[in-house]
Amino acid sequence: MTDTKNMQSGSKATPTGPAVTYSVSAGFINLLKRLDVALAATSYQSGRLYLLGRNPKGGLMVNEQHFQKAMGLHYKDKTLYMATLANIYRMQNILRPSELMDDQFTDCFVPRTSHLTGYLDAHDVGVTIDDKILFVNTRYNCIAEVSDTHSFKPHWKPDFISTIVAEDRCHLNGMAMQDGLPKYVTAVSKSDTIDGWRDRRADGGVVIDVEANEVICEGLSMPHSPRIYQGKLWVLNSGTGELGWIDFSKANLTERFTPLTFCPGFVRGLSFHSHYAFVGLSKPRYKRFEGLALDQRLRDADSEPWCGIQVIDLNTRSCVQWFRIDGIIGELYDVEVLSGIGCPRSYGFLTNDVLSVITLDDYVIT
Repeated sequence: MTDTKNMQSGSKATPTGPAVTYSVSAGFINLLKRLDVALAATSYQSGRLYLLGRNPKGGLMVNEQHFQKAMGLHYKDKTLYMATLANIYRMQNILRPSELMDDQFTDCFVPRTSHLTGYLDAHDVGVTIDDKILFVNTRYNCIAEVSDTHSFKPHWKPDFISTIVAEDRCHLNGMAMQDGLPKYVTAVSKSDTIDGWRDRRADGGVVIDVEANEVICEGLSMPHSPRIYQGKLWVLNSGTGELGWIDFSKANLTERFTPLTFCPGFVRGLSFHSHYAFVGLSKPRYKRFEGLALDQRLRDADSEPWCGIQVIDLNTRSCVQWFRIDGIIGELYDVEVLSGIGCPRSYGFLTNDVLSVITLDDYVIT
């Protein structure tokens, strides 16, 4: 079911629990307008793709679409790529600049191709300079390419992983693209045994240079979402709730992560625009998130963990705007800035609505 809302704040009753409540800071919508952006976010817990935009009345539009275990996002050339439970989708923006859908939506993302991968626990996704779709194949500890014949084609693996096998040994998760190529990845550990990463969550995390296949930062706590922006490699140190960057001038690999700011939650999902970082936050309610430094950081700050998106000003190192989810939904995975997008919506496959979305490509009859 597609759910769209015109709101500054609002709630939605779910079939399985109490209402889910959305709220935003006073300047959140104006920031989206000033930057001329919308946001996309995924939650594998709720199985949703969220699109956050500006409705014609000046309020916030939250468009939800169901995709089972929605995970990594990548936006390129009016196209949104998304990893899910068993598929990698290419979702095309079908509206032209002058077109409007239902008198409010300026952009509409429809799944046009789907690559069936099977269950690989796909995390981050990216697109190469020649339009090959890459994704982090967490179950098989590698970066993979989609295949027209098979579930995937191995593209790269860390040197410390001895073989391509379905054992989620190091929990490879994040991928930073640069010039159309994978440049850096994050992993929770360097373990080479089945599920070995679970015993290394507190300080076994690493960042790896893909081309050199060497660790360039270590001692992290469940790092996620490496991103290259303004000449810096940014990383979310999820187990400590910190957004930071890698200082390559430091020789000691355990000292290279340089925190910029603390966010009250398990940080995961990162995108940038102008001098702002858009950071996804989750509530660490499950066993795999417990016993981390984040717990003490929250107690020290006398704070409860968030689920939502915080906008961090890179100059002041502070949260200046936010979008928050309260209720039974407690986790986000990825966040992506959609530049030049006003009020977007999407379509999925759980209703027949998508069957009625018929558009024609440009053509010339001779």
